[in-house]
Amino acid sequence: MKRKIYDDLLQWKKDKVNKKPLMILGVRQCGKTYIVEEFCKNEYNNYCKINLLQRPDIVELFDKQINSEEKLNLLKTMINCDIEDENNILFIDEIQESEEMISQLKFLCESHNNINIICAGSLLGVALKRLKKSFPVGKVWMLNMYPMDFEEFLLANNRQAAVELLKEYYEKNKPLGSPLHEEMLRLYRIYLLTGGMPEAVQNIIDVKQDYSRYNTDILKNILNSYYKDMKKHVINDAEALKIERIYNSLPSQLTNASKKFQFSMVGADAKKDRFETAIDWLIASHMIIKCDCVNLPEIPLAGFVDNETYKFYLSDVGILCSILGLSVRDIVTDNISLYKGIITENFVANQLICNGFRLFYWKSDATAEVDFLLYTSDGIIPLEVKSSDNTQSKSLKVYMNKYNPKYAIRVSTKDFGFDPNTKIKSVPLYAAFLIKE
Repeated sequence: MKRKIYDDLLQWKKDKVNKKPLMILGVRQCGKTYIVEEFCKNEYNNYCKINLLQRPDIVELFDKQINSEEKLNLLKTMINCDIEDENNILFIDEIQESEEMISQLKFLCESHNNINIICAGSLLGVALKRLKKSFPVGKVWMLNMYPMDFEEFLLANNRQAAVELLKEYYEKNKPLGSPLHEEMLRLYRIYLLTGGMPEAVQNIIDVKQDYSRYNTDILKNILNSYYKDMKKHVINDAEALKIERIYNSLPSQLTNASKKFQFSMVGADAKKDRFETAIDWLIASHMIIKCDCVNLPEIPLAGFVDNETYKFYLSDVGILCSILGLSVRDIVTDNISLYKGIITENFVANQLICNGFRLFYWKSDATAEVDFLLYTSDGIIPLEVKSSDNTQSKSLKVYMNKYNPKYAIRVSTKDFGFDPNTKIKSVPLYAAFLIKE
């Protein structure tokens, strides 16, 4: 399956001036190992893979009290690979198992930058957050990888022509019209079922989109692996329990009337100072995405954040639907009633984060609220999400009258379009992946 991060990997390979080891971060099961292996096989003559979970001898080597040069020489002997050949590449998987090896990336960058190195690992973000050794700041090229966005889902389903058409109609604000609009909405709802986890996407392809044969256990198993991960790289068992409690509270958090994360919904004993490290763990693991509240939409948005008000989305909308226990039929037939709004909003959040946006939303002192604020070349652009074709929004109108942005974006089940009177650009849900900086 085509992954857009492949282009970033090619860019890393081409950069001979700022040659550094590459580190890929991302939530478990989003396809990191697969895409790295494909890249290594396609772009280099030979590649050597080390999985540190399977090579405790290499972890032990890097823990030895010997100099960096000697460690490198011993490593080359142990893996029997000429990693100093510029046509070869070394892939270190599960690198979080060795803090010393992470620290040694600085030495490799400075003294052996002829070596091509890619690193990845489960919970690598958490391991880096809690690193006791010094991190090689400025000596590592870092990339974030996410579950497949809707464009990648379409490409995996052989819809390249549809992707190109959507790009054209997005730019022209031209309605797609029936029956293609309905077909794209159908595919969007199937994506809600699978989310962007490659194994789930491959399964729906294998059953030829016959959702009655879709294997719902795939996402359940991934979710179970997340719960197991919550006991790794933690301070103690008490922190692991806090992480699980926060994660389990998120679906109901998204539906609460205040539209913000509340510790009281985690439990009577949940206070910020007691649960803050658990939240940091979930963010670092890429299991959740933080969306900060901004009271004043000025540039830069990060400078006007209300640190006490924020929301969290799950990293993948398919995982959200799995947690909610919604039936396959109800998802694909759009019969998800109460949770329809939060599922749609989570989907859009996932598409925006894949496109490099940091997530912000706006809330007035009164009751008006806009789902997302985008920092773009056109300035601060408000984005409103609607789960149906009922696109009335008092909050967006309040924002437009108060701040007069160049235009606004409304994402809904309506077709493409632009209203010059309201300055609102209509983007169908299935085209949210086209919203770029």
